[in-house]
Amino acid sequence: MILLDGKKISAEIKNEIKKDVDSYIKKGYRQPHLVAILVGNDPASTFYVKSKMKSCAQVGFKSTNLNFESNISEERLLEEIKKLNNDEKVDGFIVQLPLPEHINVNKVLAAIDPEKDIDGFHPFNLGRLILGMDTFVPATPLGILEMMKRYNIDTKGKDVVILGRSNIVGKPLAISLVQKQYPGNATVTIVHSKTENLNVKLRNADILVAAIGMPGFVKENMVKEDAVVIDVGINRVEDKTKKSGYRIVGDVDFENVASKCSFISPVPGGVGLMTVVSLLLNTLKAYKNRYGI
Repeated sequence: MILLDGKKISAEIKNEIKKDVDSYIKKGYRQPHLVAILVGNDPASTFYVKSKMKSCAQVGFKSTNLNFESNISEERLLEEIKKLNNDEKVDGFIVQLPLPEHINVNKVLAAIDPEKDIDGFHPFNLGRLILGMDTFVPATPLGILEMMKRYNIDTKGKDVVILGRSNIVGKPLAISLVQKQYPGNATVTIVHSKTENLNVKLRNADILVAAIGMPGFVKENMVKEDAVVIDVGINRVEDKTKKSGYRIVGDVDFENVASKCSFISPVPGGVGLMTVVSLLLNTLKAYKNRYGI
C-alpha cells in the first residue's frame, strides 16, 4: 500500500509556483493577486479561507480577504463581484460556499468573470471542460488529477467509480477522467444514494473516489483488492480525547480499507491540501493568461 501524500505533493507544487512567481517579479511583473469573499462567520468556511490566505503568502501571492455579514443583500454581493471583475490588479477570486439561503448561488457564480473564475464553477468554464478545452478545472478535481499524475496512477481503460454527484467534485471529475489525455481515457461510473447494488458497483472499481460526505461510509467489503482509493471526505466526528472535542475523518474507513489498496489517500493530509494548492495553480494560470506569459 502506497500513501497518496497530499502534504508532500502540495509542498512540491508550492515550491514550483514560488519559483515561477519569483522569476516573474524579477522581470518586473507584479505579484499574482487572489481575493476570497467570505459571507458570514461559518467556522469551517473561515478556517478554509485562512488556509488559502496562508498558502498565498507561502508562494509569493498577494491575497485579500473580503468579509461580509451574513445578511448582505444579493444585490450588494453582486456589486462587489462586479468590482473585482473590473479590477485589473485582481487575477482571480473565489466566493466561499456555502452562501446564506437568501442568496442565489447559481446567480452569484455566473456573475464571476470566467477569466477570474479560479474555482472553475462558471457555466462557461464547465462548458469548456465538457468540450475538452483548456479551462479552469474546479479545485478539488484538479487536485485529484494532480495527485494521480504525481504518483503515475494508470487511468487508461480503468474502471473509475465516483461516489458522489456534486457539481463541485463528482461531475467535473467524471468529465475530466473521460477526456482523451492523461489522466483520463477511463471508464467512469458515478454512483450515489439512489444507486441500486451500490456495494457491487464499488467493488468493481479499479479506482474509487469517495465524495459522499458520510464519515467512514466505505468499508473493507466495498473495495476491490489492489484498488486505488481516493478519499475526498472531510467530516468532523466527536472525540472527547481531543482538545477541540472532535477529529477529522474521511468517507473511507481508512484503518480497515488501507491494507487492501495499492494506493490510498489519508484524511487529513490528502485531497484537502491538494484542493488548496489547486486554487494557487488556477490563480497562477489566470495571472499568466492576463500577461500572456
